Amino acid sequence: MSPAELTIERLFESPALSGPPLLGVKITPDRNNVMFLRGRDDDKDRFDLWEYDIAARRARLLIDAASLAPVEDLSDEERARRERRRTAALSGILEYALAPSGHAILIPLSGRLYYAELRGGANAPAPPASGDDGTDVGARPAPGDGGARAERGLSAVEIGAGRSPATDATLSPRGRHAAFVRDQNLHVYDLDTGATRTLTTDGGGPIKNGMAEFVAQEEMNRGTGYWWSPDGRHIAFARVDETPVSLEQRFEVAADRLVTYAQRYPAAGEANVQIRLGVASIDGGPITWMDLGPDADIYLARVSWLPDGKALAVQRQSRDQKRLDLLLIDIETGCGRAIITETSGTWIELHDELSFLPRTDQLVWASSRDGHRHLYLYGLDGGLVRQLTRGDWSVDDLRSRAIKHIDETGRWIYFTAAEKDPTERHLYRISLDAPEAASDEDARALLRISRDDGLHSIAMTPDGAFYVDHFSSETQPPRLDLCALDGRLLAHIVDNDVSGSHPYADHLAKDSVPQFGRLPAADGQALYRRLFMPAGFDPSRRYPVVVDVYGGPGVQRVLRNWCGASFTQILTRAGYAVLQLDNRGSAHRGTAFESTLHGRLGEIEVADQIAGVRWLRSLPWVDAARIGVWGWSYGGYLTLMLMCKAPGVFRAGVSGAPVTDWTLYDTHYTERYLGRPDANAEGYLGSGVLAHAAGLAGPLLVMHGMADDNVLFTHATKLFRRLQDCGKLFGVMVYPGAKHGLLRQHEGRHAYATILEFFARNLL
Repeated sequence: MSPAELTIERLFESPALSGPPLLGVKITPDRNNVMFLRGRDDDKDRFDLWEYDIAARRARLLIDAASLAPVEDLSDEERARRERRRTAALSGILEYALAPSGHAILIPLSGRLYYAELRGGANAPAPPASGDDGTDVGARPAPGDGGARAERGLSAVEIGAGRSPATDATLSPRGRHAAFVRDQNLHVYDLDTGATRTLTTDGGGPIKNGMAEFVAQEEMNRGTGYWWSPDGRHIAFARVDETPVSLEQRFEVAADRLVTYAQRYPAAGEANVQIRLGVASIDGGPITWMDLGPDADIYLARVSWLPDGKALAVQRQSRDQKRLDLLLIDIETGCGRAIITETSGTWIELHDELSFLPRTDQLVWASSRDGHRHLYLYGLDGGLVRQLTRGDWSVDDLRSRAIKHIDETGRWIYFTAAEKDPTERHLYRISLDAPEAASDEDARALLRISRDDGLHSIAMTPDGAFYVDHFSSETQPPRLDLCALDGRLLAHIVDNDVSGSHPYADHLAKDSVPQFGRLPAADGQALYRRLFMPAGFDPSRRYPVVVDVYGGPGVQRVLRNWCGASFTQILTRAGYAVLQLDNRGSAHRGTAFESTLHGRLGEIEVADQIAGVRWLRSLPWVDAARIGVWGWSYGGYLTLMLMCKAPGVFRAGVSGAPVTDWTLYDTHYTERYLGRPDANAEGYLGSGVLAHAAGLAGPLLVMHGMADDNVLFTHATKLFRRLQDCGKLFGVMVYPGAKHGLLRQHEGRHAYATILEFFARNLL
């Protein structure tokens, strides 16, 4: 039977071609169940809560989102949060909080909070786990019924009801209270009494309590503005005052109306929000404000609690992002001190790799001071004990924090890293007491645990007995595996093998599996690339090529992840080869590689992408006169820079949602790489597209959402006018009401079809 036709329309239909989408994997504290969110077969973008019974090796639907909210009604705040989290195209249950007991969950959905008690037998044997020597140490039954298990029942009730929607809901560490944000104030709900206490009262207008400001959500990977103490008695929270940020009128053009929003957007060089950090008791009383230092123009990067609940660990980043201080602050007095300070001549990359060891009064911290992100062991006095990992690779995870578990008794730390290859992520173990130069034969040396080539994202049990592996590779769509501590596969939680009745089984035969390789940059550093060959490749023919580019800092494209069911496969079926190249400046390659673009954007990236084109032209089957380029967001910006600064290299280009003038983009992202506009005016001018617009050569299509609140539509209109003034002809496709992530939403069908038609006219 011939392979089924893969169409753009089918990419957006259900069931998902790549198998069920999976999010939010958590192991219950009793080690009996794995919880996860799974996209529906009949609506792939709507997520329900599932549970996998480890003893029975069986998964079942736990909560159907439609049973709680048949129709979703999202507030503007929740829509904005989802846009920042890149989940705006999704619906249903997208987050949940698991009680410490594992027998209850809190689900925020459509502005309401639902609390569900999981009833029935909870005690059951855990799966076999491996000892440190790799031997099977057998099942570890919890006390109680000797492994018998009753079927769970479920009841869900709405809690904390109010006239306004609730957002960012969490359960306290002891599971008896729920916290949430409503009307820009922080509230706590007592699950025993049903009473709600309001911890802050001045929220409203420019004042936001317990909420993350725009740049924290968009650029700093901090989606919350409050943090529970370990004993659940206090909450630390951010008080954000947006008054200093200019109030701008932003227009969102929909199909049938024009809506004006007053938005406080902190553009590069302009004022940021004022931020304070307070600690409130859930029983009420005065708020204690923490001393964050004399400089008010800072970023509150991260907040966490010390294990004893008496102090906060606060990561304070300077406005120029060249300094990061780890502060320990006493919550009674609000006074603290810096115990670790990281500095850089370019910028400090934020991370979440801070873990405390309560038995030894030590902490594990990540730093890139030696050129790669590695783990360091410190005392709470700030004294360095030892560097734990080292080498020309980085501790890293693409989905969450890299540190997965610390066995303080056995003195082991488990983490994910790119040690094997920058295109992969694996689980590793190393001793907390390892000598700085342990030999390979030393039991304390670095040990790779995960086995299959590809990307492994790990969730471990609190006691490190076993782990769940969210795995994918270039030929394996994402699946969930239950694994022993030595990496042995115990069971597939979600198998997702592309065979039989799998949605993609009939399409797989015509897929292009990428070819990986490297080519040198001008300074000799290796640039990783992956090449997708056209379907039915014939070496005697000459083919057009589409360069699919992103190229911006903080992102890595060339990975051994699942490559099926994508627009790339649409292009290869249409007769194109597709090249993806991670130029200098791309993420997860070390500071020397990433910081090369500091002070000037769109220069080194352009040079490296052109090096990729030179390599393409050396291939006998590539038609050098028919090479196109396309990208979105930073990729849209880089497409413009390539088309304008390297005329003639590309036959045609598609630029989606591009930044065209960096003075219009936000403070935290832009100043990280370019500094402030008044201190680097030449860098801003040279990094912008408008100064190079006169060099445009070749057909160009510009696409943009007319309600984009990240890369504002103003970027597109300024470009339109500049190209018109230069007498340049170009095409435009705008999307009324669409945001920055429109490719993942309904508009993506039309956008991809438009790109395909554009390249057909100009390359085929």
